[in-house]
Amino acid sequence: MTPSLLALLQKVDTPTICNAIEVAQGKRGFSAFTRGTMLCSDPDGGAMVGYARTAKIAAVNPPEEDPAVIKERRMNYYRHMSEGPRPAVTVVEDLDYPHAIGAYWGEINTTVHKGFGISGALTNGVMRDLGDLPEGFPVVAGSIGPSHGFVHVKEIGTEVEIFGMTVRDGDLVHADRHGALVIPPEVVPMLEDAIHKLLDTEKLVLDPARADGFDFDMFEKAWAAFETSRT
Repeated sequence: MTPSLLALLQKVDTPTICNAIEVAQGKRGFSAFTRGTMLCSDPDGGAMVGYARTAKIAAVNPPEEDPAVIKERRMNYYRHMSEGPRPAVTVVEDLDYPHAIGAYWGEINTTVHKGFGISGALTNGVMRDLGDLPEGFPVVAGSIGPSHGFVHVKEIGTEVEIFGMTVRDGDLVHADRHGALVIPPEVVPMLEDAIHKLLDTEKLVLDPARADGFDFDMFEKAWAAFETSRT
């Protein structure tokens, strides 16, 4: 991923990226995105972009393994998050979903992950401490809650599922207040041009629609130009 592509991905929202991926693929049907409504800790803060660092947690029930095993796995989790390519996004599946209660993402944990150079967190689980999370580290989560429960790490670096979207460690993830998506590796070389083409094409309809005196005749001409540009 080039610096210019990264900067562009950070500026545009997930709906734009979904559409641009289809432009790059030359067809509709892209489906590697979340389903359902997610919550964002900073809706106006822009997108998080990065290579996934994955894990699984649980919190409803106390861990049954030896405390030393739980502690070692947690330290291995933080080591995993501190390593790997950057930019990075932490993607954590809460195995208790849809009955998750453990707010893994609060002030301390987000601050630690930001310190590791991670761009944000994506989870089907719980976040808390809204208003106290560090600036520039968005969390896109399944719910908001007050307690950490018996939260403990179950797996590190394995394939996870977030709101119907499968994520593998190392996948390129884009997420914001709309949800999240995984960018297919084969479109990355074409994606920057596809985004610019999409934005230019949308202006063919948006500019006339925002102009004074817009009517059906203007719409018909604009739409014809829009459709021609997509062929």
